[in-house]
Amino acid sequence: MGQTPSTPLSDCLNAVCNGRDNCVAYPDDPLYQVTWVNRYNLDIEVEPIAVTRPETAQDVSDIVKCAVASSVKVQPKSGGHSYANFGLGGTDGELVIDLVNLQDFSMDNTTWQATIGGGTKLSDVTDRLHDNGKRAIAHGTCPGVGIGGHATIGGLGPSSRMWGSCLDHVLEVEVVTADGSIKRASETENSDLFFALKGSGAGFGVITEFVVKTHPEPGSVVQYSFSLSFAKFEDLVPVFLQWQDLITDPNLDRRFGTEFVMYALGVVITGTFYGTEDEWKASGIPDKIPVGNVSLVIDDWLGVVAQQAEDAALYLSDLRSSFTAKSLALRTDEVLSQDTATQVMKYIDGVDHGSLIWFVIFDASGGAVSDIPMNATAYSHRDKIMFVQGYGIGIPTLNQDTRDFISGVITTIRNDTVETLTTYPGYVDPSLVDAQASYWGPNLKTLGEIKSKWDPNDLFHNPQSVRPGETA
Repeated sequence: MGQTPSTPLSDCLNAVCNGRDNCVAYPDDPLYQVTWVNRYNLDIEVEPIAVTRPETAQDVSDIVKCAVASSVKVQPKSGGHSYANFGLGGTDGELVIDLVNLQDFSMDNTTWQATIGGGTKLSDVTDRLHDNGKRAIAHGTCPGVGIGGHATIGGLGPSSRMWGSCLDHVLEVEVVTADGSIKRASETENSDLFFALKGSGAGFGVITEFVVKTHPEPGSVVQYSFSLSFAKFEDLVPVFLQWQDLITDPNLDRRFGTEFVMYALGVVITGTFYGTEDEWKASGIPDKIPVGNVSLVIDDWLGVVAQQAEDAALYLSDLRSSFTAKSLALRTDEVLSQDTATQVMKYIDGVDHGSLIWFVIFDASGGAVSDIPMNATAYSHRDKIMFVQGYGIGIPTLNQDTRDFISGVITTIRNDTVETLTTYPGYVDPSLVDAQASYWGPNLKTLGEIKSKWDPNDLFHNPQSVRPGETA
């Protein structure tokens, strides 16, 4: 602990920790920013009033009560991969509950339901499910992302078209609410809170434990990779449109997930097919996906997860850096026309990027994610077929040219295709003017009502979280 002056909050937190090492730290600790705060986006400065590392749900409850008594806002942090550092509060002076010590895991070998601690990273989720019956769930590719944030905001990944999002696997949670109570929430118990936690969790409580349904690991997995270098991005328009035609096909095999990734040196199209090579060939996808400098690898589930983690490391993953990120969610009727695709590629060709490290990623969605009704969970992008993500990374600092470049990519697409800005809250954008409507759209009014019931004083707060009484 640091030598922070005694305050009602520090006295309360110190009493909860009761002399335990690595339980709480304050800004006067010389290693506070490096080892406790550990900002993901170095471009956004933030200093929490304290960072706590509870070991049990009761610790979380007691910490929440300390915050309430001192009228301090709270944010839980799992992996800490918020693009806007919202797991640290997003603004100075909030109390962080870092769930790193909540690592419990168990598997019910009868139901194949797994219980997972709220601080578990996705790499550990994969390993523990594998070691306990060769089971799996859908989740993203970055190994350092924590399930506590991932499964409460959406949790999209290559297997989501087949199995749904990560949050679609959540059957029940243990959650600490704004009065410090430890509750269970599911479709039959505290169902309104459960609705909110599945898509907007950071504004409604601290989940200490997840109960999730699991699937048998796929036996064989086909990894497809197409790479291309070229003189101008405008030359890519036919390739992009071919890929886009494939992913908007309503009959596209759900066992297939894919991304179209543009970066300074060219383009990479990745594909993951959860099946055998014969099933891959029979799916019809090889006849429709762009061909050229293609790599095709047959692997097992763990091998593919490891490869996807390596691919993800190319852009962000666990890297702490200064970066800007923008995104857009598109329905089938909003995908890029040939004219729009040409404008986007010409824009990228002609503008000053400000950095050599940038990415524009088009990511296929739909499939099983779209089977669930829009009003079944807080996650509101069931009707989306594709996401666009733009990243620009500054070494060592971010400049305005890079910010403008990434913003311009999304603006160029949106101006020709989308009337209402919608985007996935997992790709959080701190510059959004009407963020809550963009993230939660038709579910926002319901979320505002639930917030008024469960957290009327807005204890669980970041700059873009749901507010009590919020309306669309």
